[in-house]
Amino acid sequence: MTFATLGLIEPLLRALETLGYQTPTPVQAQAIPAVLAGRDLMAAAQTGTGKTAGFALPLLQLLTMEGPKVAANSARALILCPTRELAEQVHASVAEYAQNLPLTTYAVYGGVSINPQMMKLRKGVDILVATPGRLIDLFRQNALKLNQLQTLVLDEADRMLDLGFSEELANIYRMLPKKRQTLLFSATFSDEIRTLAGQMLNDPLSIEVSPRNVAANTVKQWVVPVDKKRKAELFVHLMRKGRWKQVLVFAKTRNGVDALVDKLQGLGINADGIHGDKPQATRQRALDRFKSSEVQILVATDVAARGLDIEDLPMVVNFDLPIVAEDYIHRIGRTGRAGNTGEAISLVCADEVNMLSAIEMLTRQTLTRKMEQDFEPEHRVPDTDASGQVVKKPKKPKKPKASGGGGGKRNLGKWVDSGESAPVEPSIKPVRKVPVFNTGPRKKK
Repeated sequence: MTFATLGLIEPLLRALETLGYQTPTPVQAQAIPAVLAGRDLMAAAQTGTGKTAGFALPLLQLLTMEGPKVAANSARALILCPTRELAEQVHASVAEYAQNLPLTTYAVYGGVSINPQMMKLRKGVDILVATPGRLIDLFRQNALKLNQLQTLVLDEADRMLDLGFSEELANIYRMLPKKRQTLLFSATFSDEIRTLAGQMLNDPLSIEVSPRNVAANTVKQWVVPVDKKRKAELFVHLMRKGRWKQVLVFAKTRNGVDALVDKLQGLGINADGIHGDKPQATRQRALDRFKSSEVQILVATDVAARGLDIEDLPMVVNFDLPIVAEDYIHRIGRTGRAGNTGEAISLVCADEVNMLSAIEMLTRQTLTRKMEQDFEPEHRVPDTDASGQVVKKPKKPKKPKASGGGGGKRNLGKWVDSGESAPVEPSIKPVRKVPVFNTGPRKKK
C-alpha cells in the first residue's frame, strides 16, 4: 500500500516524498480514507505510530477541495492539544504537510502574549492548532469566531482530562457549530474517553491498531529499587556507569525537577529542566538545546510526556513514577519511536509500590527488577505483578518468651509483633472528571 492508493492529492504526495514518507502506518492506512469520506472518527494507537499524519493529511485535502475561503477572525478546522509543546509539534507537522497547498495554519497557546495571536487571526486561518484555555480566551475577546468551522480534532483527549480540562472542553463544545466532522485521536482509550466520544461524536468509526494500554515492544523496560533519599545518587551512578549520552528524565513535581537539575549542574553535568512554572520561551529553548544535543540531561514534569518528538532518543528515566498509570505509557513512548529501539528505567522506592502495581496492571506485564550493587534499599519495595496485587512476604511468627515477658500479645495461639506494619492498600486509580454536555438531537450530515 502507498499513500497514492489512499486517494491523497498530488501536492500532498509531493510533500510526503520530500519528508521521506514511503509507506502508510496502520493507523494512517485506516484513518485517512475514513476522514476523506467525512466520517467522525475515534482512533487509538501507540505514540509514535503516525497519528498526526493520520488526521492532518486528509484534513488538508478536504479543506483544499471543499468549502469557502476562510473569513476574518475565523478558522475552518480546529485541532485541540493538551500542552503547548504538543501544539507546537502538531502545527510544525501540519505546516510541513501543507507546504504545497494554498492554506494557512497557526498555533495559539498560553504562556505568551495574546496580542500577536489576535493580530494574526484577523485575516483568519484555515487550520488553527490550540490549547483549550487560550482558545477560550480568544473566543471571549471576539478575536476568534467558530461559525465557519468544518472539522474539530481532539488530539490526546485523555491527557486533556488528566490535566483537568473537562470544564474547558464543555465550554468549547457549546461554542462549536452542530454540523461538523469530529475526530478524536489518542494513544490510549479509557472508559472516560469513550464517554466523551459518545457525547461529542456522531456515529463514529472506531480504530484501534494496537492492544489497549500496551507499551511499545520496541522499548526495553525495567525497575531499579532504591530508597527515596538515594535516587539522585543512583541516577548519577547509572548515568556514569552506562555512559548515557542523551536522557529524558521525568520527575513528579516542579520542585523535584529544579532540585535534580541543580544537583546535576553542581556535578558539572550539562542538564536543564522544563515544567509549567517556566515561561514558554524558556521551555522551548531547553527543548531545542536538548534536541540538538547541547543538553545531555533534560528533566521534566509530565508537561513533556506528550509533544516531544526526538529522533533516536535512546533513554527515558522515571525518576519518580507518575500518579496516573496511563502517563507511564506516554513517558516511555518518547523513546523507541518509528521502529527504533529504546530503554526505559524506573527508579522505584517503597512508597511508590501502589503506582508500580497500577502500571503493571494497566500494561499487563510484570516489570523486571534489577538491584544495583551498593544501592539496595533499606525499605524493601514489596513484590508486585500484573494482577494489580502487592505481594507481601509473610513474616515468621515470634516465639513466646519462656519467662512470659512482654513485647507481644497473644492472639489465637499465635504471637504477633505489635510493631508490624499494616498491609499495603491496593492502588486506587484517580477518577477523572468527564465533561457532561447538554446534547440535543444532532443534525445529520
